[in-house]
Amino acid sequence: MDISDRGPRFAPEWIGAEHAEAAGNNVYGTLRSCRGASAVAERFVAAGWRARSSSWYGYEVETDWCQVEIDPVENADLLLSGVVDPRRFHELGALLDRFGLRYSLELHGGDGDLVREIHA
Repeated sequence: MDISDRGPRFAPEWIGAEHAEAAGNNVYGTLRSCRGASAVAERFVAAGWRARSSSWYGYEVETDWCQVEIDPVENADLLLSGVVDPRRFHELGALLDRFGLRYSLELHGGDGDLVREIHA
């Protein structure tokens, strides 16, 4: 996959924001039965997001309201974790719907408690 530096950068106010957990993450999820992190990252790029390789097989994708890591696991699923503007959590789910992916997403509050879930 070509790495894309086009598209908006992740807004600095979300880095270490008090709504995110200590590790800086407030969104976690699983993308089921995907062809690979590269193929999913390409879909984000096509939607106007930035993407870069973050490990041998993982990618980080971002826009101004969300930054997530996409990492493969052994069973053909992908793990997703990062930070999302809580007011736009549903938009991340809608984007995954548009991509035609099966997924589950969780939004956690600053105290680590589960706030919302989406399953598709």
